[in-house]
Order: sequence, then C-alpha cells, then structure tokens
Amino acid sequence: MAQETYSINRIELRRLLISFGVNEKNIAILLSTMEKMHRHVNIISFVAMLEKINIPREKMVNIFRRFGIDDVTINSVLNAVDEEKIKAETGRLYEVSLS
Repeated sequence: MAQETYSINRIELRRLLISFGVNEKNIAILLSTMEKMHRHVNIISFVAMLEKINIPREKMVNIFRRFGIDDVTINSVLNAVDEEKIKAETGRLYEVSLS
C-alpha cells in the first residue's frame, strides 16, 4: 500500500461523523484520542478507533470515500486491519471441554 496523507479539519470531521449518525459522546472520545496522538493517525489505528465507538464497516467505507480515498485502497486498509486482528489472536490459548 502506497503511503498517502489525507487531511480533514476538526470541524469537518465532526460534521462528517454527525452525518453518519455518530453521537456527540463518541465524537468527543474520537477527537480526544486523536488529540493525544498529536492529530496524526495512521489509517489502521483510525479504523480501530472507529471500531471502538461501534462504527460499522459500511459507514467507515463511506467516511473514507468522503476523505477521497479510493475503493481499492479502502479494501486494502480493511484487509490489513483484519490481518492485524488475526495476528493478535495467534498464540492465544483457549481451553475447550467436552462433556
């Protein structure tokens, strides 16, 4: 995936999130988290942040389209997020008992 930068100001991001039905509490959480990261976040982390506030993937795709990100790149990002989740699960032990 080629490195590109997409920018949106705080007010535009707030409006965009409101238009997709995100409540004020979750917007505040998201913006606060981004402030702590000095307002620079990679797309994988941004997806994780959106997932934490329960934004469905369909809405994420539309949000990224509004940023000007093409569908191929969006698909690559979501696939990378899924790969990260799989890697995080590797090595975890689970116990299953059959009675």
